[in-house]
Amino acid sequence: MSEHNNFINGQWVAGNSTSANLNPSNLADVIGEYAQADATGLNAAVQAAQAAFPAWSTSGIQARSDALDKIGSEILARREELGTLLSREEGKTRAEGIGEVARAGQIFKFFAGECLRLSGETLPSVRPGIGVEITREPVGVIGLITPWNFPIAIPAWKIAPALAFGNCVVLKPADLVPGSAWALAEIISRSGIPAGVFNLVMGPGRVIGDALVNHPGINAISFTGSVGVGSRIAEACAKNLKKVQLEMGGKNPQVILDDADLTQAVELSAQSAFYSTGQRCTASSRLIVTEGIYPAFVKALQERMARIKVGDALAAGTDIGPVSSQAQLEQDLSYVEIGKSEGATLAFGGERIQCHTGSGAEGYFMTPALFSESTAAMRISREEIFGPVASIIRVKDYEAALAMANDTPFGLSAGIATTSLKYATHFKRHSQAGMVMVNLPTAGVDYHVPFGGRKGSSYGPREQGKYAQEFFTMVKTAYTLA
Repeated sequence: MSEHNNFINGQWVAGNSTSANLNPSNLADVIGEYAQADATGLNAAVQAAQAAFPAWSTSGIQARSDALDKIGSEILARREELGTLLSREEGKTRAEGIGEVARAGQIFKFFAGECLRLSGETLPSVRPGIGVEITREPVGVIGLITPWNFPIAIPAWKIAPALAFGNCVVLKPADLVPGSAWALAEIISRSGIPAGVFNLVMGPGRVIGDALVNHPGINAISFTGSVGVGSRIAEACAKNLKKVQLEMGGKNPQVILDDADLTQAVELSAQSAFYSTGQRCTASSRLIVTEGIYPAFVKALQERMARIKVGDALAAGTDIGPVSSQAQLEQDLSYVEIGKSEGATLAFGGERIQCHTGSGAEGYFMTPALFSESTAAMRISREEIFGPVASIIRVKDYEAALAMANDTPFGLSAGIATTSLKYATHFKRHSQAGMVMVNLPTAGVDYHVPFGGRKGSSYGPREQGKYAQEFFTMVKTAYTLA
């Protein structure tokens, strides 16, 4: 069993303890021991980033671009190896793991180009003989706190723009899945980026996360995770006047209208609600169905779910791997009991099952759960479950479906299944979500366009694409007398 240390100031540094990284498909499989830092280690990383910032922030853009391109190329070349590691530690299928790794590589490649595309403006002043330049400069030292459900893609889409625009980084990955972040850090360590520019500090959120958010040497925080933690981070950043970017929860609606193609609607609903074990912030756990298609949709979705194979994430033919942890499994199963107690009909699944590997070891497996005859007031229809649990809500017509879709404190992603251009166009404009899908799953977005939501789902500038510059740079206006 190998040990994996933190990466601080260009060196691999041991923590004050280690934590075992377990495979949720096979609890007997220990992927490795990963260092657990304390506040002292975090402080060393921040100081290293501060020391590296002056030179890195003014370095040549070609050198930055070359380094990011090199990182992206190695990630893509090793996508199968890294995808297997990702699936082994997080539990999504190997195909999904490889796809996520490829996305991470593409993100670094994209921002290698953005290094060379950062633009400004030259304007005339209203005062004769004076010129005005508007430019963008890096913010400083950025603290990145990433979640367990996308253990390489989300770190990539925070790290790449931060470095591209001349910032220094301290990354704190989710304690549940340190392996992919460590592998990414190892690739970055060989990219030619100077010591201190990128730092990896692993450890529990209550120790490393809190210290990172409150450290006076951190200029900005980008966080993806729960609403409760995000709210506390926002409060701390406001108190200390730090720039903050938050991606939090979702209770995403998928509307199915009477005129929808039934086969298409069922497939995109199954993909949105249950694949990646429902552990995507963009997953649709509210299926809002108009009354004309409701009976046929429920029956067809039950039949589709019966064909979903739950099993070892690395096994051929697996559609859905395990839930990520014991705590998450218990939460998912508790919501199944809540749904039944609230009066919804458990139309399919919702049971813990054993999917033994060759060693006979157990994992965190459950069958995807579907509730019919749900109402908007039920907890299963209002609270983010973050597992393979979905509820179907019957409504009268499009107007009622739109109102139901918007009746949530969240606003990340929303979808509609319809053959009507009229309803599709209206939904795109009036859905209170940051991302809208027409006849597509709510989960699944491109790496070169903005990602983010509204209401309780997101706070601050968007992530990804050229819009990432809004968070990772600040605007300067300079006047020159001719």
